Amino acid sequence: MNSIPSLDLNKFLSKDNNEKNQFVIDLGNAFTEIGFVSLKGHFLNKTLMEQLYEQVKLFFDLPTSVKQSYEIKDLHGQRGYTSFGKEQAVGHNSADLKEFWHFGQEPDPSYGFTKHYHKNIQVNELKEFNVVGMQAFRALEKTGVFLLRSIALYLRLPENYFDQWVNMGNSILRPIHYPPITQEPKDAIRAAAHGDINLITLLMGASSGGLEVLSKNDEWIPAQPDDDELVINVGDMLERLTNNKLKSTIHRVINPPQSTWHIPRYSIPFFMHPRLDMPLDCLDSCISNEKPKDYEDILAGDFLMERLKAIGLIK
Repeated sequence: MNSIPSLDLNKFLSKDNNEKNQFVIDLGNAFTEIGFVSLKGHFLNKTLMEQLYEQVKLFFDLPTSVKQSYEIKDLHGQRGYTSFGKEQAVGHNSADLKEFWHFGQEPDPSYGFTKHYHKNIQVNELKEFNVVGMQAFRALEKTGVFLLRSIALYLRLPENYFDQWVNMGNSILRPIHYPPITQEPKDAIRAAAHGDINLITLLMGASSGGLEVLSKNDEWIPAQPDDDELVINVGDMLERLTNNKLKSTIHRVINPPQSTWHIPRYSIPFFMHPRLDMPLDCLDSCISNEKPKDYEDILAGDFLMERLKAIGLIK
């Protein structure tokens, strides 16, 4: 396999059961084999995508002092701005060459557990920034719900198995800016090899290439979707829940050729998290004598806390 499979969500949404079932099989097989797909037919329309990129670029073009005024230490990077060089991949000593922003799920008093969610930080200089950001958040969240329904069917679970856990889930939309490279990095790349923490990640097509996926054969495969596609991948929580049946594949963002160091890169992943109280205990259907349980039981919130410490966002 020298590229990631391409699927169309409209087939899962189809009234034709054969098309829907084929999508379930194709998505499940891809997530079993390589952990990544590119996806058409999602709910993030072209206009909203363009508006989001426009607002994101405007934000990262603000003076550093203005951006840093939105970096709230006590939030540990879970909302607002995180400045350049603060985050590193697990097992790496050098920080990634990026800065980023976090939009998160809004607290809702009718859901008791969301009292642990922080309010989103409002950017005063850009009146559309938060509005457009949360519109994109909802469109990607809706897409993720249907993908998880497909995954549930592939795992022979009730179709709505994940609904209760991702309704008001602790999801994050992360606009990332990789600034121009001004000198030869000693041992850092834009994003070092890593797996994602969450259930699934939905990534808007980046402004330039660089994303690579590690295959079963330990070969790096470029993952550059078409303009109308999202890149979808399995996160560590889903890998853990399925006892490694679905693969949280290692991926990275490499530095560009020196001739294009002057060009910044923008990328906007949506990390779909469950509620903090979701058990990540391995599913009984994914445990057997041939495949014994690989993980201890843990809640999603506790697993998230462990990983935030490992990547340096919580000291």
